[in-house]
Amino acid sequence: MANAPARALWVVRLETMEYAEALALQRAAARARIAGLLHEDLLLLVEHPPVVTLGRTANAKHLTSSVELLAFRGVQLFEVERGGDVTFHGPGQLVGYPIIDLKRHTRDLHWYLRQVEKALMLGLGEHGIPAERSTGYTGVWTHGRKIASIGVHARDWVTWHGFALNVNTDLSYFDLIVPCGIAGVDMTSMRRQLGVSFIEMSVVESTIAEAFARVFDLAAVDVSLSELEDTLGETIEAQTGFDNGLG
Repeated sequence: MANAPARALWVVRLETMEYAEALALQRAAARARIAGLLHEDLLLLVEHPPVVTLGRTANAKHLTSSVELLAFRGVQLFEVERGGDVTFHGPGQLVGYPIIDLKRHTRDLHWYLRQVEKALMLGLGEHGIPAERSTGYTGVWTHGRKIASIGVHARDWVTWHGFALNVNTDLSYFDLIVPCGIAGVDMTSMRRQLGVSFIEMSVVESTIAEAFARVFDLAAVDVSLSELEDTLGETIEAQTGFDNGLG
């Protein structure tokens, strides 16, 4: 930590964490970044137990399953402050929460979204998966199938929420919703595209972290959760369910 570069991207690998816990952590990190207590940009990488989240512009009709069916499938439901519609997070999916201070980069959320897409496309390319944008939509596609979703929020030019990249994801969960409100979208995964039985998540984490660092002209530095919590101190609070936190 003492030798960390001046322009670093702290990368914290959370492994598997409940959505509510990760949400509280990223909100605390965003508060600290806004207040100047967290001095570096941050990328949280995590897998979640099954959960459906509704963004600010979510259409209730795009949640096509009842609360009872979600519960039967073991899927939690959260309403959050990110942009976008309805999406799914679950095991085998790499979820990333970049806490980026755009005042150090470019104060433009559209630019930021394109940078997140670019990082994901670069990372997928490293694994031999050609990736592209789809005109009129946010996210990343490959051969006409959507492989990564993006939904962000920002305050005082500090971002949180982020992306979901399907690695080994059970794609049947997307049948519970209209993913990102795009009717007829064909969701895919890295495993499906490569025709393999399993992809090591830690390898994908490293590839994506390096791609984010490259796109934002930063140096990726692995930081433990305990180190991050020490830095954040008392800014971490218990925030669960439908609490909109920073707003």
